[in-house]
Amino acid sequence: MTSVRPKLKPETPKSITAWETATGRTVWLKADGSWTEDITQLGVFTGDAAEAALASALKQEGLVTDPYFMEVTAEGAITGRETLRESLRAQFSAGGLATSGSTQETV
Repeated sequence: MTSVRPKLKPETPKSITAWETATGRTVWLKADGSWTEDITQLGVFTGDAAEAALASALKQEGLVTDPYFMEVTAEGAITGRETLRESLRAQFSAGGLATSGSTQETV
């Protein structure tokens, strides 16, 4: 894994994730432009809509911190966890911490 965020192609489905500034919790941008802690409600964006959503998220940096793209499937499932940060966000948002096996230990 690397600490450098991968450059995603415009057609790659992506979500926008950030930290809520007041609480430090991981949040996801919904399709309607609001933020949620519920990973199942994340918005899926591609192309120009993705760039517009990220630009809007960056303007909300008082509410959230460091919004950026994270690769997802067209259905919104987390994929492409190339960085340690993305792996941790996905695991903790799902309510657990992955262990070496296929089971999860809740935190």
